[in-house]
This record gives sequence, C-alpha cells and structure tokens, in this order.
Amino acid sequence: MIIGVPKEIKKDEYRVALIPVGAETLIKKGHKVLVQKNAGKGSGFEDIEYRKAGATIVAKAKDIFQRSDMIIKVKEPQAAEIKMCRRDQIVFTYFHFAANRSLTDGMIRSKAKCIAYETMTEENGSLPLLIPMSEVAGRMAIQEGAKYLERPMQGRGLLLGGVPGVEPAKVAILGGGIVGTNAAKMAAGLGAKVTILDIDLDRLRYLSDILPANVTPLMSNPENIRSAVAESDLVIGAVLIRGAKAPRLVTKSMLKTMKPGSVIVDVAVDQGGCIETIKPTTHTNPTYIINGVVHYGVANMPGAVARTSTFALTNATLPFALEIANNGFEKAVKGNRTIWTGVNILDGKITDKAVATAFRKKYTPLEDLL
Repeated sequence: MIIGVPKEIKKDEYRVALIPVGAETLIKKGHKVLVQKNAGKGSGFEDIEYRKAGATIVAKAKDIFQRSDMIIKVKEPQAAEIKMCRRDQIVFTYFHFAANRSLTDGMIRSKAKCIAYETMTEENGSLPLLIPMSEVAGRMAIQEGAKYLERPMQGRGLLLGGVPGVEPAKVAILGGGIVGTNAAKMAAGLGAKVTILDIDLDRLRYLSDILPANVTPLMSNPENIRSAVAESDLVIGAVLIRGAKAPRLVTKSMLKTMKPGSVIVDVAVDQGGCIETIKPTTHTNPTYIINGVVHYGVANMPGAVARTSTFALTNATLPFALEIANNGFEKAVKGNRTIWTGVNILDGKITDKAVATAFRKKYTPLEDLL
C-alpha cells in the first residue's frame, strides 16, 4: 500500500501524523511511504530523517493525495484537502464530524473511506486514539488556565496554588474522563482547590480513591454546575460523548455569576463545546472576553506541544495504520472491531449514528456496505 503523510495546514498545527521510525516500520512491511516536504518540521523531524527511514519526500500535497492509497493525518482535512480526497482512498485522522457540517458534506461528496481516530472504541469502551491527546489536553488546560488567570492576560491576577497565608484558586472541572482526570491531577498538584463533576457515580467513587484530598468529586447536575461555576476562578470543559456534539452545560446566563477575570478553558470545543459562549480560537489568538470572563477555545491544544503530542499520538495510531496497510481496508475493518468503530463515512454514506443524528442525515449501518 502507498501511505501518504501530508503536512498539516490547519492554523497553528505543528504535529505530524507519522514519525520517521513509523515510516521505517511500514516500509519494512513492504509498503511505500510518501511524506510531504517539511511535514515533520514543527515536531522537530527533518526530511533527512524520513529519507534515512526509507520514505520518499514529495514537494506538494496534491501529489501526496493523488498517489496515496491511504492518507494519514492529525487534524481533519481542511477545505483545500477535502477537494483532493478521492473515491476509495482511506483517510485516517481526527475528524470530529458532528461539529462540522461542511467537513461532513465534503467527505461524503469525496466518496473516501473515512476512519476517525476519535470514535475508535475498544471492547471495554475506551477510546485508544483519543486517550493520548486527551491526556495532553487535560494537562494543558490547567497550564493555559493558570497563565490566563494572570493579570497581564486580563485574568483575576491569581496564582493557581496560592502561597502560605493566601487562599489558592478554585477550579471546577466538568467531566471526569481522561481530560478531566488529567486536569484534576495537574490542578491539585499545583495546590488549587478542585471540584470535578461527572454523571457516573462509579467514576466519582474511582476519582475519590485516586485523587488527592484537595479534589472534591461531585455529582454533575444543573444545581451543582451552577454553584461550581459561580464559585470558581477557572472552569475546565472536559465533557465527551463519543462522536457526538458536546452537551451545553454552562449557559450564557451562568457567566453573569462568575467573577470578573475568571477563566474558561473548553477542551470540548472541537466537538462544539460544553460552554454556550465558547467558539474555536487559535494558538495565535487564543482568548476573547464575554461578560468579563476570559474564554480559551483553542481547538487543537496539543498542537502547541507538538513534539510530545506527536510521539504520544503515533505510539497509539501506528499499530492500527499498520494493520490497515497490511490487510487492506475491508479485511482490516472486518477483522478488528476497534477499526470498525472508527469508520464514520464510507462510499458517501454516514456509518456512525452520532454523526447522522447531528445533521439529521440518513444513517447506514456499516454491515450494509461491507
């Protein structure tokens, strides 16, 4: 199989979908790897490293898309890339279709085989290709939130952990999954007073066991959310519903109860966000202010720590990419239930229920097409 790795063109995206040793692994199995010139530069990988691994460096993305049987990316295809995707080509990347109608419509028109990292699900319900970036994003959410609480960033002028004799900042985390747990660990480690909310009582019991005493697990309901948001200096949106748009948990009216200079970091922004007033931003212009509250809505947070994120992501994606390349699309999908759950669009039809529901489009079960 010919595998293509284009350079990411989403604004402020520095990750790359395949590291040189990954290319070497694929090539040793008899595949050909095409890497666009400077695709790895943002993560600290030079073209010479890919050449030494046996990959072919290609100057233009157009040639990558034309020549490749499978495209491996990090972020969803941008408008120019959607036009280059073609029938029967496998596109393996983060899509987050449910939050992006134009992307969904474009990939339907392309007739490409779309395998989404974020919906690939193990038998135990875990999301193996979302976990590494959720770990990064959860930790970064506190790092960024702490920064924007500083007065020069128009925050309240608080040190997250306080100092002896001075109260620490209060942090509310909406969602006790991978993002929320990692955010809680970071915030607690810095000495903040943390509340983490979730709707799963068993998860709350687990969090109570593993997190330190300055973290309070709390049942997520409208009243508890209202109280936590009003009392907190930093609110982290960490809600995930597999493949679907995030529920809106914090309303615009709740912002009026927050202290001026408080900060919101919504990690769920790439799934539409769980804060009503959130909108996608970039690393270049990451924040905006509504009702005196600083909003941070960067949709590709892990891209800022590209080298760490690239290693973490490719550790998880390479085994699946290798399986797809070795077996071909149909055999790989039928033989691996986790890959099966990643197929969102095939032959112009939506094969993921959550995506179809988001846009009130027809859902076609994957078994009807294979």
